Amino acid sequence: MKHHKNNLWILLSLFILCIVFFMLSIMMGAVDITFTEALEAFLKGENTPHLRILLHIRLPRTLVAMLVGSALALAGAILQGVMRNPLATPNIIGVSSGAGLSALTIMILFPSFFYLVPIGAFVGALLTTAMIYTLAWKRGIVPTRLILAGVAVNTVLGAGNNILLSTYPQRVGGVIHFLVGGLSGVGWKDVRMITPYILVSLFITLFFSQKMNILMLGDELATGLGLQVERVRRTLIVLSSLLAGSAVSAVGLLGFVGLIVPHMARLFVGNDHRWLFPTSIFLGSLTLMACDLIARMIFAPVEVPVGVIMSILGGPFFLFILRRQYRGHGHDRS
Repeated sequence: MKHHKNNLWILLSLFILCIVFFMLSIMMGAVDITFTEALEAFLKGENTPHLRILLHIRLPRTLVAMLVGSALALAGAILQGVMRNPLATPNIIGVSSGAGLSALTIMILFPSFFYLVPIGAFVGALLTTAMIYTLAWKRGIVPTRLILAGVAVNTVLGAGNNILLSTYPQRVGGVIHFLVGGLSGVGWKDVRMITPYILVSLFITLFFSQKMNILMLGDELATGLGLQVERVRRTLIVLSSLLAGSAVSAVGLLGFVGLIVPHMARLFVGNDHRWLFPTSIFLGSLTLMACDLIARMIFAPVEVPVGVIMSILGGPFFLFILRRQYRGHGHDRS
């Protein structure tokens, strides 16, 4: 009971921090707007410069950061659980690349069908995940084979991206932000585009938290407890693909959120997915809002793509996880 109470306090603290960073995100930038000025702009409803900045730039950008951060973090938590590998995240094993290739194909070859980008990204993410899962399967998931399969698939998909970019160089300018990963230029159309997919996926995934706990016990024991292992695994893979695909369609190939956040969440609440999933959602939103704020402020008024900030943080963290895994295997051999 004490453990549950502590976890509730952690969730409440993360929720409050999300509200704080939401307010900071809409007030801070190249033009700082105080809380009083923001409140006056909304209450008066006049077409002032402050109101235009808040309504058309910062508010949709912050909402997208919240949605994408939660989606990528939860997708990472799902994949790490389903594939039983702490490195199984959307960008590392190629899921984001699959979504990115599909989205780029629509954006470059069929720009008039821009509204299909989330669906195309989802299909690309789902097909990539299924391919990696199949290649890594040998009487169960083999972690080393999964990473190798992900790297191989990632390389092939990267070649596909390069073919598109080199074949249509005149259209590259419009997708540079997509390749780096960033929130610059997102607007209400992006909010409307991804909100239904992400919110529905988040809601459904929370109902699978207990089943994920059972799945983590191993296929034989989970089957003995009455869990339809393959059906649950496939459903969770579809949900993670939809989350990753929706996120990629809005902000591009943004990496490392799905790697860093689930590990941070485990430090707070442990491995129980009933707590891990909601903690990852709040922590993912908080992380991306904070990184976007850093990206806007560090060299203001020049803006750094948030994907660069995430890579700076994620690279060392990735090496840390690898080193810890290596030490763990070393202890196992001794």
